[in-house]
Amino acid sequence: MCEDCGCSLTDREALSPKSQFHPVHDNPQLNDANTVAVIQNILHKNDHEAEHNRAHFEREGVLAMNLMSSPGSGKTSLLESLATFSDRPFEFGVIEGDLETARDAERLQAKGIAAFQIQTGSACHLDAFMVHKGLHQMPLDRLDVCFIENVGNLVCPASYDVGAHLNVVLLSVPEGDDKIEKYPVMFHKADLVILTKVDLLPHFDFDVAAAKAMVRRLKPNVDILEWSHRDEAATKRLVDWIEFKRKMRG
Repeated sequence: MCEDCGCSLTDREALSPKSQFHPVHDNPQLNDANTVAVIQNILHKNDHEAEHNRAHFEREGVLAMNLMSSPGSGKTSLLESLATFSDRPFEFGVIEGDLETARDAERLQAKGIAAFQIQTGSACHLDAFMVHKGLHQMPLDRLDVCFIENVGNLVCPASYDVGAHLNVVLLSVPEGDDKIEKYPVMFHKADLVILTKVDLLPHFDFDVAAAKAMVRRLKPNVDILEWSHRDEAATKRLVDWIEFKRKMRG
């Protein structure tokens, strides 16, 4: 978790009133009024830029979706499956975020997808200013959907609005269903939770029903899908969900 970027202020938007989770600040920096004021100023500027990004996407008629998860949960694999899905009714591009390398963008470009890589260096998340630079590199006039693949991290990306319309959180079976209660803020922000690598369920102690119940205790109206790269029907359900959300926005 960052010590100076505002990631620790995850309770600036409260969790559900019925939630059993109550964030506690153990970072001594957050007891200093000047430090808190600086962080809040950073977050305010970020939120302003995020609204600018959202307006930019809307002018182009593009639905922006922020993908968040821990590393290795399958974000890029999911996007590759969407790229090769034959009945996909929308065109999409991807703004990629990683600390180093352009490997994920190159994987998607190899599938014919417009992808722009943002290398954050030491930053553990994308912010609205980084995404603003990325969206100007995307052919938005040819796209219906733009995915923002955030840096792999179950904590910090949840604190930063990047200008997306929807937040999608992935949780893979090998990670374990306990991550939902350990990292509640991320799941509380989700519009869609995707349980990935479900083809591995026979090999892991992962309770799908319990996971769904935990997610819905945090956010009762959240949508949940199960997905595996081996299951084209699962990709079709995701395509249908995205298309429904796209049509809802007009």
